[in-house]
Amino acid sequence: MSRDRALLDRALERGEQDGGSVEFKERLLRDVHLEGGRRESLAAQLRHRLLSGDGEATYVVGVTDDGGLAGIDHDTFSESMDVLSLLAEEADAHIEDVQTWGVGDEDSSSRGLVGVAQVRDGSMLETDDEHLVVGTAGHVDHGKSTLIGSLVTGTADDGDGATRAYLDVQPHEVERGLSADLSYAVYGFDDDGPVRVRNPDRKADRAEVVEEADRLVSFVDTVGHEPWLRTTIRGLVGQKLDYGLLVVAADDGPTRTTREHLGVLLATELPTIVAITKRDAVSDERVQEVEREVERLLRDVEKSPLRVARHGVDAAVEEIGDRVVPIVTTSALTMEGLDTLDELFDRLPKTSRDAGEFRMYVDRSYSVTGVGAVASGTIMAGEVEAGDELLLGPMPDGRFQEVEVRSIEMHYHRVDRARAGRIVGIALKGVKESAIERGMVLVPRDADPEPVREFEAEVMVLNHPTRIGDGYEPVVHLETIGEAAAFSPENGRLLPGDTGRTTVRFKFRPYLVEEGQKFVFREGRSKGVGTVTDVRPAE
Repeated sequence: MSRDRALLDRALERGEQDGGSVEFKERLLRDVHLEGGRRESLAAQLRHRLLSGDGEATYVVGVTDDGGLAGIDHDTFSESMDVLSLLAEEADAHIEDVQTWGVGDEDSSSRGLVGVAQVRDGSMLETDDEHLVVGTAGHVDHGKSTLIGSLVTGTADDGDGATRAYLDVQPHEVERGLSADLSYAVYGFDDDGPVRVRNPDRKADRAEVVEEADRLVSFVDTVGHEPWLRTTIRGLVGQKLDYGLLVVAADDGPTRTTREHLGVLLATELPTIVAITKRDAVSDERVQEVEREVERLLRDVEKSPLRVARHGVDAAVEEIGDRVVPIVTTSALTMEGLDTLDELFDRLPKTSRDAGEFRMYVDRSYSVTGVGAVASGTIMAGEVEAGDELLLGPMPDGRFQEVEVRSIEMHYHRVDRARAGRIVGIALKGVKESAIERGMVLVPRDADPEPVREFEAEVMVLNHPTRIGDGYEPVVHLETIGEAAAFSPENGRLLPGDTGRTTVRFKFRPYLVEEGQKFVFREGRSKGVGTVTDVRPAE
């Protein structure tokens, strides 16, 4: 018996009792269970179950009144969860978790779903406007993931990267000790100080941090290995970040990758902190040498380094921005410097406010049994609520598809709404997960977006072996878009170090592109940055 199936079997064994917290439902339908007085009656029933369970209730859906495994189809199960969510809201509660199992013959068309929904007292989380989102960058093996793992847990590393495992998301990453995709982590602060994750492997513990902290800090942990620079660029360009955290190992010092990642951070005009890691692994003299190397690197790009140990956190908070880059020396092994980072993240002001219409570029998509398609990403503007009607697209043919928001999750915690800057997963009704692609956008249904195949841009060539001429085809990274595009420079060519205008045309399909958006382009070791100056709707 699997652990998951044991949860279902325990609920069935406990059964429905007048003074119990378990409720059986075969199905919940909008036009039946929300009509007339049924809604109020069922909400009162849910409230009774919550009181009986000391604030928690278990709803088993897809079973008969006597606990028989009836099973219902996916669409009916999704509708049942929608109805249960509305009943929970009526009872001042929320759905904490849902698990599902298939019942019946696997080869039979009558195979259906049975699910267990855990309902908890209290309305869904309301988030504040001081939620910081920090993007990390730096060379492979310089300790980004280990540093973030120690920050969010308050746990010292064991010297072998144990805390890094809290962020690695793929089995091969854990095995190799490398991160191959974006990872996310969260911790927060209240009046008593940091609110950390007790066990990052349990999604409920991360959800608890989101619920308890007065201020949240989310980390988008990017990858440092050269073959995955494209993923790092996506993490830094495609998220609504407030700050960048560039990591440099004291035993290695700045590398070419360090310089590349710094260039991307600065190209996106992101206020940045440099954390020198692995302080425990080297002598005081070596630490001072690396600090000087970092300072020279920053001055080379016309930034003013500020050593926080010398000038203090007050100065770093006040001066960080377009010109000043604070430097903090740390060790995840001894926890040196992590209290300084705590204080910085507790006090730094939010920078990425955008109160316009809702807009979210899709970074990932996946399917949840009983819920359906989920699109995840960072909300770039506005806010979204469960029940909102949106447009998703453009599709490869340029059209936008109507969808509805079923529910929203943030770091595994169900929320009823989310604002700009939040990293969320949005469950969508009206689209299959297979139709959702990275680079698509979610906007309000009345937004009237126009797909763009071609746009004008002001670009700067950071690195290129020769010249850029007509037909040059790098990959353009704009928001979460990563697409090959053809360049046609205004004067026929661009040389390394040049700034100039060019037409950019996506090679395969249109996207939603707007004036003022910044992007990075890359082809081999050739790199540059740009700003969209004009768009041409797709024909």
